[in-house]
Amino acid sequence: MKRTGCLIAAIVALSLAAAAVFAGGMFGSASVQEETPFVIPAGSSLTAVARKLESEGHITSADGFLLRAKLVGSGDPIQAGEFALTPQMDQSDMLVAFQNGDVIRRYVTIPEGMPSVLVVERLMAEELLTGEVTLPEEGSVLPDTYDFERGESRQALLDRMQAAMAAYLEQAWETRSPDTAVDSIEEAVILASIVEKETGLPEERGMVAGVMSNRLRIGMQLGADATTIYPITKGKPLGREIRVFELRDPNPYNTRAIAGLPIGPITNPGREAIAAVLDPVETDAFYYVADGSGGHVFARTLEEHNANVRKWREFRRENGI
Repeated sequence: MKRTGCLIAAIVALSLAAAAVFAGGMFGSASVQEETPFVIPAGSSLTAVARKLESEGHITSADGFLLRAKLVGSGDPIQAGEFALTPQMDQSDMLVAFQNGDVIRRYVTIPEGMPSVLVVERLMAEELLTGEVTLPEEGSVLPDTYDFERGESRQALLDRMQAAMAAYLEQAWETRSPDTAVDSIEEAVILASIVEKETGLPEERGMVAGVMSNRLRIGMQLGADATTIYPITKGKPLGREIRVFELRDPNPYNTRAIAGLPIGPITNPGREAIAAVLDPVETDAFYYVADGSGGHVFARTLEEHNANVRKWREFRRENGI
């Protein structure tokens, strides 16, 4: 009989505590005036989260939050990440969000043809990332849009970008055409980086890759201005005309002075440029020059090419370029 009385008393006490929780009462309440980001570090316990909520002024009682969680929470673990707290949320809503809600994701885009030095600058400019980052090898980053969480390290994000490139290259190499002019993944990245810089039109990548492949097969100089510029600026814009002595400099990047591929990539090529190199357009063209519309005109012979060059120079004179 005495045991039964104790059990009834315990049930009554729990019921009264639950009622107090739902009513706010001695267990505190939520206090969010406007939408506010709230970050839960990895490995945080429920107690640590409750204390953090109280210290930042989002709830009035950490102990009340913990009691509410014990009585009415689902028991699911707390997620790490960034969450949005809103004025409409009570403590139960906060708990549900931390256990099962969507973590806020941020995004950074690395465009096709962005050199590694600018990749680093873009990562360093993201204020919600943390830490320093090492300069990645040129051609090792896969251009794409990547998501990240507030507080993630820049190096961790860069590592993901490089892992994505390695995975894509492995898959793409397995499906390469027998007509490709490159003999290794490394050569594919180098040639794709040139294709990426030589044309800004996606529809021209295959044709430019075809021309470059034709030249490579017969040992003809690739003659790409972008390879002349790269050792001078490491991929940043030159901001002026290329000088004659720079065109003639026989450094291992300058394809206007050496035959074959340069010693390494000159930017980070995207999927389409890599695919174009691994399956180039079949063409008999060996030359191309700008046509004034943002694209290029292609030619089979040097005579045809020289005529196209004269047209381009005339266009530049007429338009003050």
